[in-house]
Amino acid sequence: MAISNIRYGEGVTKEIGMDLQNLGARRVCLMTDKNLSQLPPVNAVLSSLAKYGINFQMYDSVRVEPTDQSFLDAIEFAKKGEFDAYVAVGGGSVIDTCKAANLYASSPTSDFLDYVNAPIGKGKPVTVPLKPLIAVPTTAGTGSETTGVAIFDFKELKVKTGIASRAIKPTLGIIDPLHTLSMPERIVANSGFDVLCKMELSHLNNLFFNMSVFNRPAYQGSNPVSDVWALHALRIVAKYLKRAIRNPEDREARANMHLASAFAGIGFGNAGVHLCHGMSYPISGLVKTYKPKDYNVDHSLVPHGLSVVLTSPAVFAFTAQIHPDRHLEAAEILGADIRTAKIKDAGLILADTLRKFLFDLDVDDGLAAIGYSKADIPALVKGTLPQERVTKLSPRPQTEEDLSALFEASMKLY
Repeated sequence: MAISNIRYGEGVTKEIGMDLQNLGARRVCLMTDKNLSQLPPVNAVLSSLAKYGINFQMYDSVRVEPTDQSFLDAIEFAKKGEFDAYVAVGGGSVIDTCKAANLYASSPTSDFLDYVNAPIGKGKPVTVPLKPLIAVPTTAGTGSETTGVAIFDFKELKVKTGIASRAIKPTLGIIDPLHTLSMPERIVANSGFDVLCKMELSHLNNLFFNMSVFNRPAYQGSNPVSDVWALHALRIVAKYLKRAIRNPEDREARANMHLASAFAGIGFGNAGVHLCHGMSYPISGLVKTYKPKDYNVDHSLVPHGLSVVLTSPAVFAFTAQIHPDRHLEAAEILGADIRTAKIKDAGLILADTLRKFLFDLDVDDGLAAIGYSKADIPALVKGTLPQERVTKLSPRPQTEEDLSALFEASMKLY
């Protein structure tokens, strides 16, 4: 098990200057995005840096849903800055961008594709020492503050891919629930869907396997320790996500969702995810004109949590024949009455439970509602095929025909 240290509590952001002082940091890179740079989470960090006299430079050009080019821009800034520590304040986009900047600034002669997951990149192991990175998540979804994964859109192929290595996980995750109070409704929802799917996927993927230490991947399959975190986080989602979305003043709900995100990172960061995530990458990468509510961006995008959750009913109906008992357990946690359920119906029960959950939260009615049609299915399948890092963790192997059927079944949810 590999996770970052985490510190949780209202107001713990004020301690970040002390942490950097204790690390002996003399030149810090603070990464965020344009929107957050004017908001309370970044202001709280800036106040702490000033209090402890920390010298820093801010990079606020992180792209929401990063691309290879936005990663490269941040990497160039990091290389020129010669920083000895990093602070990432934001959602998964910011934290992942900061991980990449730290990695390539620490390995300046490496080609960008050297560390990108195979088969798109070379997937080389990270052997260089990285600088300390403190992550301050402002959304409750990615769990990026506890994982060694950095995801981006690879524009040339129009798919998402990423870098996966324990070496890039943050040194410390500062989980301050005060930062979630300003999140708009749809960002809360889509972040929460990411937690929901990660927990189901990590609990419902292939059982863990052993490999030599040099070949052991960050994602190792479902295992006894990850299962504990996955199920606990899923119970939190079932209890608090709807409340967190509907009432921004519900501090208990938003604080618990913030914790659930970190728990999710511990669970899936070691077990991994599978088909929903593999299929989500081309859904995001091939986006046409869709712009989600509450996202202040100048480009089309499908938020990661939404791209994942739209295929979840179809995927779990497909995978349930392998671990039907686990699928029923997930359905029960989400509110299904399984007392008289038949084991052969596990997939349909979980799928229907998810559809009701999503309908209650006004989620778009399938892929068609975000701009896709049956004519797009071949391209969506093509974009899923290279995602072997996650698709091979599915408990049920899939063919191209299976993927086509799953995309078609996800065109409409209700």
